[in-house]
Amino acid sequence: MKISEITPFIGAEISGVTYDDLERQEVFDRLAESLRQRELVVVRGLELTPRQQITLAARIGRPVPFLLQQYRHPEFEEIMISSNEVRNNRPIGVARVGNFWHQDSSYITDPAPYTMLHGVNVPSTSGHTLYANAVDVYERLPEEWKRRIAGRNALATVNKRLRIGPEHVGLSVAEFRALIDIEHPKVEHPLVREDPFTGRPYLYGAPEYLDSVVGFDANENAAFFAIVDELIQDPDHVYTHRWTPNDLVIWKTATTYHCATEVEPGVGRTVHRISIKSGD
Repeated sequence: MKISEITPFIGAEISGVTYDDLERQEVFDRLAESLRQRELVVVRGLELTPRQQITLAARIGRPVPFLLQQYRHPEFEEIMISSNEVRNNRPIGVARVGNFWHQDSSYITDPAPYTMLHGVNVPSTSGHTLYANAVDVYERLPEEWKRRIAGRNALATVNKRLRIGPEHVGLSVAEFRALIDIEHPKVEHPLVREDPFTGRPYLYGAPEYLDSVVGFDANENAAFFAIVDELIQDPDHVYTHRWTPNDLVIWKTATTYHCATEVEPGVGRTVHRISIKSGD
């Protein structure tokens, strides 16, 4: 087993382990500690069945069924299938998801604290995943902005990214927005939080999932969102995960920004995703 730092700002890579190795408590403990300290862990070339992936996730917390039933694995409701592949003339999963910078489910009151992806069929030339560290983003925020957001909350929303469905046909823009506010009400979170494992402050909120900072006017919000986007997407502070077969990637949802990149035309890609709540 080898553990190495991926970048100075995020990530640990583990190689030379099998599922059987991870069943040993001392090996799993090293993975869990790397995850706590480095926000993101990549286990290269880990062959897993869907059931083994769920079992591994259950050692971190409690795997929860994906919200949309049509994208669940046909045998395992805890697994969401992210895929552009088609079988028997039907999509086997959701083809396009997370193609923008975000922290998972930050628009709900109590997001699952961990996400786990397993690369089932992954191309090497496209469909990469980009990662940034929310601790690092906060550290690089200008001191003026740190002072301005200190103690403030922000309203999070999914309305910028909600997709229009057949049930919305005929609605005006105003009616559609009003319906979103009813079905997906905004939630309020502290903008600066402290990681429970490391004690480090981090920025909780990505502009695509933020409505506004409480107490800021429109100009202040626009300026703040612009600088946050710039810091998140700074290429010197982004880790690009180029998938290889059977990669397992686990991250802390609150402290890890990420963004899926496009898959080139004609190329299939399938990844199994599990959201992991805190253990009861």
